[in-house]
Amino acid sequence: MQWRTVRRAPSRIPSPVCVDVDFHTHHSFSTVVSRVSSFLSLRDVDRPSFPIPHEGGSFSLSDGREDRSPSCGLDGTRGLHLFLHDQAVRLMAMATSNLHRMDAKHASYLRGGTRMDAKKKGKEEGRTKRRDHKLDTRACGIVGVYTRGGAAAPEMYEALLMLQHRGQDSAGMVTQDNGRFHEAKANGLVKDVFVRDTMEQLRGNVGIAHVRYPTAGTSSAAEAQPFFVNSPLGIFLIHNGNLTNTKELRQGLQGPDSFFNRHLRTDSDSEVLLNVLADEIHRANAICRLSDSCEVVGNEVNLVFDGIQATMNKAKGAYSAICMVQGVGLVAFRDKHGIRPLVLGQRESKDGMEYAVASEDCAFGPLGYNRVRDIQPGEAVIITPEGELQCRQLVEGQLSPCLFEYIYLSRPDTVINDISVYAMQLNLGRRLARRIKEKIDAGQWQVDIVVPVPDGSRPAAIEVHSQLGLPYREGLVKNRYVGRTFIMPNQKMRELSVRRKLNAMSGVFMGKNVLLIDDSIVRGTTMQQIVDMCRSAGANKVYLASAAPAVKFPNVYGVDMPSRKELIAGSLSEEEVCTALGADGLLYQTVEDLIAAGQEENPNIQEFDASCFNGCYVTGDVTPEYLHELEGGDRGSSRSGFGKRIRNLVAAASADED
Repeated sequence: MQWRTVRRAPSRIPSPVCVDVDFHTHHSFSTVVSRVSSFLSLRDVDRPSFPIPHEGGSFSLSDGREDRSPSCGLDGTRGLHLFLHDQAVRLMAMATSNLHRMDAKHASYLRGGTRMDAKKKGKEEGRTKRRDHKLDTRACGIVGVYTRGGAAAPEMYEALLMLQHRGQDSAGMVTQDNGRFHEAKANGLVKDVFVRDTMEQLRGNVGIAHVRYPTAGTSSAAEAQPFFVNSPLGIFLIHNGNLTNTKELRQGLQGPDSFFNRHLRTDSDSEVLLNVLADEIHRANAICRLSDSCEVVGNEVNLVFDGIQATMNKAKGAYSAICMVQGVGLVAFRDKHGIRPLVLGQRESKDGMEYAVASEDCAFGPLGYNRVRDIQPGEAVIITPEGELQCRQLVEGQLSPCLFEYIYLSRPDTVINDISVYAMQLNLGRRLARRIKEKIDAGQWQVDIVVPVPDGSRPAAIEVHSQLGLPYREGLVKNRYVGRTFIMPNQKMRELSVRRKLNAMSGVFMGKNVLLIDDSIVRGTTMQQIVDMCRSAGANKVYLASAAPAVKFPNVYGVDMPSRKELIAGSLSEEEVCTALGADGLLYQTVEDLIAAGQEENPNIQEFDASCFNGCYVTGDVTPEYLHELEGGDRGSSRSGFGKRIRNLVAAASADED
């Protein structure tokens, strides 16, 4: 493996590094054996011994016994896998279930090193516990492009601009050209990371790209995607979502009792997902080599499918991922619940069909790709270097998409899971209007004008205005050169950003009873300041209506609301939230109406993930213990005073009323 730094960007932005990766490095047999990459779990193997041919003859490793119980200290029968390029090594050594009977010297050798003493092991476990305590979560934008001879990088640049709303913390891109990868990634916006000199280095007709959503403890450029492993084959991966069993998967990859003892450089669950996938492809390759009816050469696509299938059976939570695999092609897959979106597109060229995969199909528009369909839950697709599209349903899936995608994360010009985001938001507006009308008819609310909180609430606000016959006014002017406050990395930055972001027009609000429509109310600090701005601009009364239900529970599937401590409705009643925000009235969409709206737009979806509203997690593995650990992570602790501030606001408002 050879790495060569090509360039660094100007110092005015964090420096992206373009790297070429050469996969044609050869090693002597003895060097390869000394750098064995991994052990594989081989079940029900008939042969007790496997020769390894080399220039000086052959040797084998075997315990020489028939007992193959999977209860050994290394978790079952093990095989030693040598995945080599241009080498004559065809078979693997293995150690069976009695490996724990071997002397410590040989056992430690097979595990890749000497045994750790108790003190060192304890320190390592402490580091692992602290690392997993962070429980990295995020929502991101991903795209992959395959062209027939054209440059992929400029197209991915345009696609990332269309997906920039999904993440503004960092951006990364990797392309492939004649068996060589070219990579660039750094913190910053797409336009700042991919300057002209950087783009010129990203040669090749196929590539993947990523924009990241910032979270506490994950703003390092080292955690910008794509992530890379050099074996097997060479794999780059980008990921949108969040794994809920990261801790268990990490423990399976690291430590003295692990076969692979892989070194993970970051706290990212995306890196864990990549390494699990690499291990499973290793395992599929080893099983193939041990079978008389399976050929590895020419069968790489099937082996990658097998590896993805095994990964899906291990990884829990939400993940939509796109990979580039050396010699195999562009690979995309989605978890069996389809929580995060992933869409396939295609276009005709003079040389044949070209393909794109992205989080949202809005990324296809500027590039001329046509939406084909959503990648199904539990499905993987591979676009080979020759441009052949292969699709395979690997595990049984049931579509349960996250409803917050339609409320906040996705653009209105996107269609995901055969639901138009814009149509969904209009539907939510109609349902919200019915409940607002009840308040007005009962004389509880006196509304003069309807004002949206830009930009995501506009469709719902327009529909409320249409249904109720109330005047619609744009009373809040948005500064479009300020980032979305919801995805700011900490609360202080969010609060400072709000007044730079919005300005209330006195000519609209003066003397009016205002109905503010927002797409959702998550932490509440932004809305509190907006209410204050409206009153300062002369509003007589300010009523609030949210197109989404009250956000009461953490979202563990990749949206930045991992701690209930951060949620204003997490511990307060609707009346208390209204008081804390300083409003004259508050109305939320009901969870029942939200789910009904989604099923009205796509009746084929039997279940949606509405966990942040109702606390029901579709993957079925989110326990109170998991949520408790999540609450204790960096994000929750960084805002430990949030709930206290909200309670103080409620108390102060109540005192004023008294």
